[in-house]
Amino acid sequence: MIKFYGYKRCSTSRKARKWFDDHQIKYEFQDLVEDPPTKIDLVNWLNTHQDRGLRYFFNTSGQHYRQMKLKDKIPTMTVDEAADLMSKDGKLIKRPLVVDGNKLTCGFNEENYEKTWLSSTEN
Repeated sequence: MIKFYGYKRCSTSRKARKWFDDHQIKYEFQDLVEDPPTKIDLVNWLNTHQDRGLRYFFNTSGQHYRQMKLKDKIPTMTVDEAADLMSKDGKLIKRPLVVDGNKLTCGFNEENYEKTWLSSTEN
């Protein structure tokens, strides 16, 4: 089952949910602000998808990100430190975060969604 971590008040999360609904792809929604992913899950995803870099997972346009001056800290941050921060503050996570087994996307890009999520439903 696809797990969709989003934020109801986020326009990007709403667009992504609409895309899933329009393509009749089932998913389980979890509000990442009220109930962020666990540190264990985040460590797993960050390690599995480390080729994307830590910055890929952060909401770099968010207020919390800027207030914490994370732009300067990410280059030297460990996976464990990043996962700890994001598990305590879901607003630090780029949304939506969508996962299913080995596949993961952050943010919403229609072309990327077609490659990643449409192909998974055709198998």
